[in-house]
Amino acid sequence: MAIAQNERQVALLRGINVGRAKRVAMADLRKLLADLGYGDVRTVLNSGNAVFDAGQVAPGVSATRIEEALVLKLGVAARVTVLSSAQFAELMAQNTLAPALDPARLLALVLNNPADALRLAPLSQRPWQPEALAVGTRAAYAWCPDGVLASKVVAALGVLLGDGVTSRNWATMQKLDALLNGAAASV
Repeated sequence: MAIAQNERQVALLRGINVGRAKRVAMADLRKLLADLGYGDVRTVLNSGNAVFDAGQVAPGVSATRIEEALVLKLGVAARVTVLSSAQFAELMAQNTLAPALDPARLLALVLNNPADALRLAPLSQRPWQPEALAVGTRAAYAWCPDGVLASKVVAALGVLLGDGVTSRNWATMQKLDALLNGAAASV
């Protein structure tokens, strides 16, 4: 069953291809999404990022379908966050820390549940210099000048949100944005 091609969505799979755990080839992810009926499936990098046509399927429904198919077809359990193109555009626009000198050190920590943004208020009031934290409606944004692994902001967000968040560096987010806005090829 093909899904009508009208709503573009972005899927972010948490923890895919990090180290040796949860290995998923992007060709397998594209096939899995196509087999679910999604159209014009494109992937970005090798870390569980996909852009696709979802027709009238709501992002939450897409997330559930993809999570279930990952387990059933590929034997991989992973949290999946799906955003509509409008939600993704809003997330991109709300990053008050962009542009960054080094987009690899600027993270978008995408919330699986947007209501979790309210839980971030106490963290957004703390002084993090030289790091920085900004909070939008669907993501937190962390500037990590000394690197992500050394970031106190990222560590605090991880403790607070656990697996309710998945992060991407700003360079990857820009690539996803380009695909949503008509870039021709998978990257």
